[in-house]
Amino acid sequence: MTDGDKLQYEWEYTMNEWLLLSYALGGLGVATACALLPGLHVAQVAALMLPLAIGPQPLLPPEGLAFVFVGLASGYAVLSSVPCVYCAIPDEGTALVVLPGQKYLLAGKGPEAVLLFALGSLGGMGCLLLMAPVAPVLLPRLHALLQPHFHWALWCIVAYMLLSEWPKDAGRAPAGLPRLWAAWKGLLAGLVTFLLSGLLGLVLSFRSFLPFSGRPAGLLPAFVGLFGAPGLFQGLAGRRPVPPQRPVERLEIGLKEWLHGTLLGAVGGLFATLFPAVTGGIGAWLAGQGAGQRDGRTFLLSQGASRVGYLLGSLLLLFAPSMHQVKGGIAAPLSTVYANPSPRDGLLALAAATLCTGFAFLLSLELGRWFAHLPVRPLQRASTVLLLFVVAATSGPAGLFVALVAAAIGLLPALWGSRRMNALGVVLLPAALNLSGLSERLAGVLGLL
Repeated sequence: MTDGDKLQYEWEYTMNEWLLLSYALGGLGVATACALLPGLHVAQVAALMLPLAIGPQPLLPPEGLAFVFVGLASGYAVLSSVPCVYCAIPDEGTALVVLPGQKYLLAGKGPEAVLLFALGSLGGMGCLLLMAPVAPVLLPRLHALLQPHFHWALWCIVAYMLLSEWPKDAGRAPAGLPRLWAAWKGLLAGLVTFLLSGLLGLVLSFRSFLPFSGRPAGLLPAFVGLFGAPGLFQGLAGRRPVPPQRPVERLEIGLKEWLHGTLLGAVGGLFATLFPAVTGGIGAWLAGQGAGQRDGRTFLLSQGASRVGYLLGSLLLLFAPSMHQVKGGIAAPLSTVYANPSPRDGLLALAAATLCTGFAFLLSLELGRWFAHLPVRPLQRASTVLLLFVVAATSGPAGLFVALVAAAIGLLPALWGSRRMNALGVVLLPAALNLSGLSERLAGVLGLL
């Protein structure tokens, strides 16, 4: 190869890198649009974008779509806190942010809640960067070590989640049965929500009538109904007046507190990335169990770090061939068109994720200030229409029916005072039964085979 050929090759190589980074920034732009439309899940957007790289004349090469998804995951991981705080409309990964976010919002400190979540996201990205040199060697060994224990560990998670739903305070209810009912109705609603959502997950696993099947794609309409739709319905039915929001002039948080929340969130995100069927919502919940004993600031930091750790961590696993694992609603559709990434692609994807996370941090501050003065009701109406369109476009009328059934289940926690997290039975119960070798037996009993 002559010197001229080397220069030509290096120039083309460099230009291709800049092109891939521009694809990632385009994905960040799509994530920003998603943040403006509460209730829209990033996995649905990924499913809609997949045809761009399919067909005889695709609009994007598979490598380009992969970097669009990197920017999409980076931006959505940070910016999804904005509609969650200001509109109380989460997805399964931000369900825990609703309550502390509403407390901050009603105290006039909504921008501070968004800032804390975004700071945790930066910490989560930092943890991914620190893990990157050892992850290709460490994570496969860790996965092989934990694999024989997945089944009982998942049952422990289910038991702890249900047992931690304590009876609520009913001191103002009349003595006798009314007080007993007031104390236990939330607990019973949580159990019913878990069992009904778990039954829905079993039905979709064995008798799915959607145009696609399997997790996580087959569960997208269920996730929309269980988590996004109830918040939209509640917002359209009525909304409490929100006081004027104060801009963040000074955030009093120490380095130790930031590190504590960030590390807890990173561990929760890593746990959700490695364990099968454990979603980002479970990782965020486990992180919140350690941070919840402190205060709302540490909790929100942990949620931001866990969000980035799961959404980006599970996607970046696709760029690590040694893992041989596809996890998450963004990586799963991408794996059908993009395979065998080079080491260069992995390093460039990590750089693109870092760049997009930094930009998303700045965007979250601007969006938080903008949402503080935005009329929420018209936005919720537009989001409801768009959500129905996206579900219909990705899964047809059958998906709309599944989303409607799931929404009826998802409204139980809101109406009876239990936690939204119980709706994750849609994933946890079928997965725990499957890992224990009991799913087909129970499906036979229920007539699903």
